[in-house]
Amino acid sequence: MDKNGNGDDKKGRSLTIPPTRLTRQEIAEGIALAEDMDYRRPQTRAECANGVRPCPYVACKHHLYLDVNPLTGSIKINFPDVEVWEMAETCALDVAERGGQTLEEVGAIMNLTRERIRQVECLGLEKLQAQDFALDLEDVFTS
Repeated sequence: MDKNGNGDDKKGRSLTIPPTRLTRQEIAEGIALAEDMDYRRPQTRAECANGVRPCPYVACKHHLYLDVNPLTGSIKINFPDVEVWEMAETCALDVAERGGQTLEEVGAIMNLTRERIRQVECLGLEKLQAQDFALDLEDVFTS
């Protein structure tokens, strides 16, 4: 239980920011600022594997701090009460390279419940099986 007696001992719920909260001027300022910055973000895993940790590149699709929905453009901040430099894990690829993890460990890293991690795992396995089945069918019809 947390200090409020809610039974939820996670640090904080994720926060989703809809894309409509930014004005056109704010978007233009962000684009101009990004263009003015003189840095080169790693382009491959080999370039970032031995890079600075915690990873400062929150825009990377493998960064655990935030997620961007490609359909709506909304930004989900997974750890709203933690700064990026305070996170123990920042890169999903670093976690994956370590090998097998329990659902609880992955849930703690991603600020999700064990059950949600299990659901995502099942969805991913279903997609892989469907893709494998489609490739098998393709082999049957092209042979």
